[in-house]
Amino acid sequence: MHHIEARISWDALLQEALKRVRISFVPLLNPIGMSRFQRSNGNGVDLMRNSPIQSSSASLGVGGQSYSSKLPWYRGNASQTHDGMEPESRSLVDWILEETKDSACTLALDLHSGFGSQDQLWFPYAKSRQAFHGIHQVHALRELLDQVMPNHVYLFEPQAKHYTTHGDLWDYLLFRVGPDRNFLPLTLEMGSWNWVRKNPLQFFSLLGPFNPVKPHRMKRAMRRHLPLFDFLVHSTASHPVWTKVDQDHHRKAALLRWPSIEASS
Repeated sequence: MHHIEARISWDALLQEALKRVRISFVPLLNPIGMSRFQRSNGNGVDLMRNSPIQSSSASLGVGGQSYSSKLPWYRGNASQTHDGMEPESRSLVDWILEETKDSACTLALDLHSGFGSQDQLWFPYAKSRQAFHGIHQVHALRELLDQVMPNHVYLFEPQAKHYTTHGDLWDYLLFRVGPDRNFLPLTLEMGSWNWVRKNPLQFFSLLGPFNPVKPHRMKRAMRRHLPLFDFLVHSTASHPVWTKVDQDHHRKAALLRWPSIEASS
């Protein structure tokens, strides 16, 4: 946000881009959880396991559970909340539906820390290894990223290759937005294990192992993704290049590139 704010008064190219693209931010979705240094919200619910989506093969443990808020990855109690969703989850869903209703293309980037030692870009599904309806567009966008940024640091893969979950908010939003709106949610999973490897003592800090506690590492994390953000803005403005592609060709290429994805009829 600061990067855009600092450029918007003088950057003529950005000003022109913003005539075609709207850039929206949600800096914080879980304020109570953040204030308490915990993943769950004030009700002990993991918001990323909180949608009505059911997985037929959720990974044990991390896939979400409905037994108790005292245990990790608690999905919540559907009988106590509207559609089984917490207010924070519902607000995100309502906001995305409003943002996408008049849009020809929407790219969402969800920023996470806490998995792996390499920065990763994950795409749906989280609920299964099945190919989702926009898999051909993901492959075309991946090819474009490789061409434009051949030395990028990102491992671009389906989330379900690593684990599957119940209640993923982006899987639910894919269902709610529908297949005709060119809606593509991506998750930037920053490789925080690398931070712990370099600074093992931070594992015992209040911030836990998921933040680059050292000031210079925080600055590095803040700046290294700016080229990706610019790429996504330009990709949204030029979306026919990767949304209106040969579906059969790119679908077959995607299944070859990502063999963990299961083809579906």
